[in-house]
Amino acid sequence: MRDVDVPGWWRRLGLDGLVDVHVHFLPDQVMEAVWGFFDQAERHYGVAWPITYRTPVAERLRTLGELGVRRFPALVYPHKPDMAAWLNSWAREFAAQTPRCVMSGTFYPEPGAAEYVKEALELGTRIFKVHVQVGDYDPRDEELDSVWGQLADAEVPVVVHCGSGPIPGRHTGPGPFGEVLRNHPRLTAVIAHLGMPEYAEHLALAETYENVHLDTTMALTPFTESLMPFDRDLRPRLAALQDRVVLGSDFPNIPYQYAVQLESLERLDLGDDWLRAVCWENGTRLLDG
Repeated sequence: MRDVDVPGWWRRLGLDGLVDVHVHFLPDQVMEAVWGFFDQAERHYGVAWPITYRTPVAERLRTLGELGVRRFPALVYPHKPDMAAWLNSWAREFAAQTPRCVMSGTFYPEPGAAEYVKEALELGTRIFKVHVQVGDYDPRDEELDSVWGQLADAEVPVVVHCGSGPIPGRHTGPGPFGEVLRNHPRLTAVIAHLGMPEYAEHLALAETYENVHLDTTMALTPFTESLMPFDRDLRPRLAALQDRVVLGSDFPNIPYQYAVQLESLERLDLGDDWLRAVCWENGTRLLDG
């Protein structure tokens, strides 16, 4: 399947398009730095990682429209202190100017985090993103305790990259974030990348906490399967979580066409109802509240 086939694919399922909860738009200088990092992927990860959609913002937005992505966030995330509040302001402005884009935000363990997250919620932010590996922080940091509590109370989802892929960090894996969930069991968390490579352990978190979801970002694709394969014995557990698995892609920072993610989900052979839930229904519920 190629990108030109994607509209026909979701129409066959009877959908009005796709809802993708894991899309990145960033300030130009930040995106250029991210792309520069991926240019050195062989040094970091041992494999090349060419950016398929390394195009200007307007062209990337046009590509999403042609694919039929009806709702998406511009997920931002900091890698150091004194960055998150600025990213939140940028993301609000970007969403206000961009049809189909849902207002997103982020945070970092630092003084003032609770205040700027409160402000973001009051201004209508519908989804947050945190990246434990890139940020190199412990999600159990006391500066974040009230932040997790605010998000749990507001029932606003947060996409959490806590798995140890593509490379482990000091605080990645299911343990640290599992403790966050024990302290905030009502938190609406979306574990990115199906929690790769600790797939089973992150599935267990979703089975334990009723508001925990998983996104499909890059999981199951040939690129990822060559590095961190998904155990097919886990398929029944993934099927049972039909209402809490959501489509994610990592657009534009993927080394293959967007269609590959959808084709990889279909090859799980979990049925059209599962695909409809993952590619439209669950994401709509999360982003629209």
